[in-house]
Amino acid sequence: MKKELTLFDNPKNVKRFLFIFYGCLIALLCIDPFIHKHGEFPWEEAPEFFAAYGFVSCVLLIFVAKILRRWVKRDEDYYEKQTKSIQPE
Repeated sequence: MKKELTLFDNPKNVKRFLFIFYGCLIALLCIDPFIHKHGEFPWEEAPEFFAAYGFVSCVLLIFVAKILRRWVKRDEDYYEKQTKSIQPE
């Protein structure tokens, strides 16, 4: 059986996508200082505040998830143990 190729299987398409993605990112960062923001607090009007805030929030979310994983984690066969004890024999 032949594997069907998708859009991102071609390295040329991946390079194109990344070029467009980073180009849009740089364009948005360049025009951000020229857009007037109506912030509730003075630090919200700082240039690139929301980009930095989003990045820091994402990194913190990853660290919190790693900590929560240790607390909430179950064994691999957690559900199998429960179904074996419930099933009548």
